[in-house]
Amino acid sequence: MPIVVDENMIPDIRYVIFRKCTPAWEMPEQRLDDCNLTYLVQGEARYTINGQTVDLTPGSLLVLPRGSTRKGTTFPDRLMHCFSVDFVLQNAKNQDIPPPFPLTSLPGRHEDIVHLFHELSFAWLNKHPGYIIKSRGLFLQILHRFLELIIFKVDSSAGDSRITRAIRYMAAHYSERISVKMMAEIAGLNPTYFGLLFRQEMGISFNRYLIQVRVRNAADMLASGEYKVSDIAEACGFTDVSHFYKQFKLIKGFPPSHSLPKKF
Repeated sequence: MPIVVDENMIPDIRYVIFRKCTPAWEMPEQRLDDCNLTYLVQGEARYTINGQTVDLTPGSLLVLPRGSTRKGTTFPDRLMHCFSVDFVLQNAKNQDIPPPFPLTSLPGRHEDIVHLFHELSFAWLNKHPGYIIKSRGLFLQILHRFLELIIFKVDSSAGDSRITRAIRYMAAHYSERISVKMMAEIAGLNPTYFGLLFRQEMGISFNRYLIQVRVRNAADMLASGEYKVSDIAEACGFTDVSHFYKQFKLIKGFPPSHSLPKKF
């Protein structure tokens, strides 16, 4: 059965620890009142979950729903270092929901995720004003990265950094005149190679991607009901309104007017 992801999930964090095991470390059997997420970054461990033996290696993720029974141990020559978070998930209706992950998976060790966990541990340990909001935000970023890797089968951190730099510039300056030559300079590449690399990374040409960015932003502006269509076209980088209409319909499948809010 495929795992259903509720993108409105809200975590309530109960406990955070960066666990560095000693040779004598052993977790006695316990029943969990909350969900638990454990991410191994070094060493190995053996857990027994609901009577089932699970071996964890670096880069392993263990996610347990509420009510699970758990006990664990590490190995003296391969001591486990891991991040562990106890939490509860709720949806937008304040209903408890299970974590959207399998019991065990192997997303691998990713330095950006390790960094987020360290930031989460620091925030939780120091408890500065607003730490609950900050901790929740960091944990949501962690959950999102694991969703990418395990459920959505993509890795947003794996792309070429030069193309990522260009895409971020486009996201902030899509309303301006943007050319392949300009983006190539930002990426530190010659225009021909930039165009080839962009298509290789993104699956479409640079110009086509730029039009999609402009159309997506135009759709959001239309939905607000605060602007005229002609003003939106110009604000999103289209110098010709008829060209805007054509590209909008090509990408969205319907004309811009269909994105305007209904009048009552």
